[in-house]
Amino acid sequence: MTDNSTLETSTEELLWPRYAGPEDLAVIESVPLAARGLPESTYALLVRAATLWPERNAITVLPDAARWREPLRRSYGELLADVHRYANLLHELGVRRSDAVALIAPNCAELVPATLAAQVAGIAAPINGGLSHEHVAELLRRSGARVLITAGPELAPDTWTAARELAARGLLEALLVLRPTAASEPPPELSEIANVRIGYLDELAAQQDSTGFAGPSPSASDLAALFHTGGTTGVPKLAAHRHSGEVANAWMIAANSMLDEDAVMFAALPLFHVNALVVTLLAPLFRGQAVVWAGPLGYRDFALYAEFWNMVAHYKIAAMSAVPTVYAVLAQCPVGADISSLHYALVGASPLPPAVRESFQDHTGVTLVEGYGLTEATCASARSFPQAPRAGASGQRMPYQHVAVVRVADDGTWKRLPAGEIGVLVISGPTLFAGYVTGRDEHGHVVDGLGTVVDGWLNTGDLAHVDDDGFIYLHGRAKDLIIRGGHNIDPATIEDALLSHPQVGAAGAVGRPDVHAGEVPVAYVALTAGADVTEDELVSWAAERVHERAAAPKTVTILDALPVTDVGKPYKLGLRADATRRELLDALAEISGVTGIAAAVVDGAIVATVTLDTDADRAATETILGRYAMNWKVEVRQ
Repeated sequence: MTDNSTLETSTEELLWPRYAGPEDLAVIESVPLAARGLPESTYALLVRAATLWPERNAITVLPDAARWREPLRRSYGELLADVHRYANLLHELGVRRSDAVALIAPNCAELVPATLAAQVAGIAAPINGGLSHEHVAELLRRSGARVLITAGPELAPDTWTAARELAARGLLEALLVLRPTAASEPPPELSEIANVRIGYLDELAAQQDSTGFAGPSPSASDLAALFHTGGTTGVPKLAAHRHSGEVANAWMIAANSMLDEDAVMFAALPLFHVNALVVTLLAPLFRGQAVVWAGPLGYRDFALYAEFWNMVAHYKIAAMSAVPTVYAVLAQCPVGADISSLHYALVGASPLPPAVRESFQDHTGVTLVEGYGLTEATCASARSFPQAPRAGASGQRMPYQHVAVVRVADDGTWKRLPAGEIGVLVISGPTLFAGYVTGRDEHGHVVDGLGTVVDGWLNTGDLAHVDDDGFIYLHGRAKDLIIRGGHNIDPATIEDALLSHPQVGAAGAVGRPDVHAGEVPVAYVALTAGADVTEDELVSWAAERVHERAAAPKTVTILDALPVTDVGKPYKLGLRADATRRELLDALAEISGVTGIAAAVVDGAIVATVTLDTDADRAATETILGRYAMNWKVEVRQ
């Protein structure tokens, strides 16, 4: 006769091995991932959580930072009921397993179950509302989404206006509208659009069955989500995630032995980003952990910082995830509350400057824990350990994900490099994405790795070296290499030199066009509060500390802040555009009649535009521009 209690203990031991330090990795991988009994889909993961902990608090959503004491709460049972209602509405609207459901809205209480429901009924396709209307329209076309879950006029007026315009153009068949968290006023009336069903999501779903889903449940191999990557140049690609990849990655994160079932997470990154979905929504489902969700502006809400430490104390926040710029600001916010509950602060998306790490840790006593990941590998691929720091590393590879470093030859073939050598980082394992969406056929979305996946290994595009224990040390983006007269310069060497200065909080090095060398290295920095160092002093500082003379930056420009994407990643193309503009300002200084010099990012490339008066010497201008290996054009002002 089987002892059910023994069976349950055995299952729990399989699901939750010890994962507290680097030495645990080999023991974890001694058991095949398939034997660990992971749920088949994100829907099955949610059903499991609601079955085990129906009354436990799942999400606590703040209306905004100013009203952080007035949240809306949902238990795991209530969250599943909301998901069922929303998913059944989508099914009624004709959404099937291979159909995408687009979502464009800032974080709010209804967006959390709506995102999960889209993965139950079809495929979630979250979109950054900050993209241009044409980019959003193209993403809708690529995804094939005909149903859009969108912020309404109260929550995000600009998003609502854009959504109506897209629907009026015939791109959509239904607009399901979200309201602000804990909205108390009656909702405004929504004007009709011909041939488009419009209504408030929660109202339309009110009479739907909350006890189950009417359609077939998703399987492990089904697509769960389409996440757009990039978004700052050209139209972003759509990376397709399978249910199996999202569940596996969520488990790898949840297996962290530092956090138990009572740990409370804090979430403020937008749900159109994989970190918000996988780290702060799916992973907590595994352990029945509660998540406190910030208001619609997230970390962009200035009021958040004034109250943040009080919020940590009040909700007993144990873990949070943010980008370096957030921690740089928090390091300046006085701590006037008991924040002893906070013992896990994860940082990712961009390299962590040493000055930010030191100032935050000195200010709070909380260790910053670095991680590494990318959308094409679902989310997270490496993590660090507060009790076992490894200087310079972004983290150790996660269980069942394998990493290597290769040299890519001119013919595209890869040569694997030994531990310690710098090359292009490649990743394999169960979290690799299905590919980029390239079209649709009768079976659904057509996906293709587009050359990024070779024999089951993903080319991350990152330069790195890996040590014998699987720790990853990043050295910048391969495409960010500065090529000076045929000599490759790793921008990280310049950035590290500048970041060693006590008054530098952030640094970015890029190539500036040069008529002789093709390009030369220049750098941009943001300083810490109260800094008085000059640009010339920083040029000298870097020159003394870079490993080779050719890598010494020709100039260092001080900015108030370095440009970043919506999710906090460094935006090197913005710096390259500025460097191009500055070079042409110098090169064309002697040409009279030059009225404007601009450089912009167009489809991933820098394009310089020089504007001339009608009496300017156009031939001389074009002769100078022709000396550069860059895209340029001349316009004459009439």
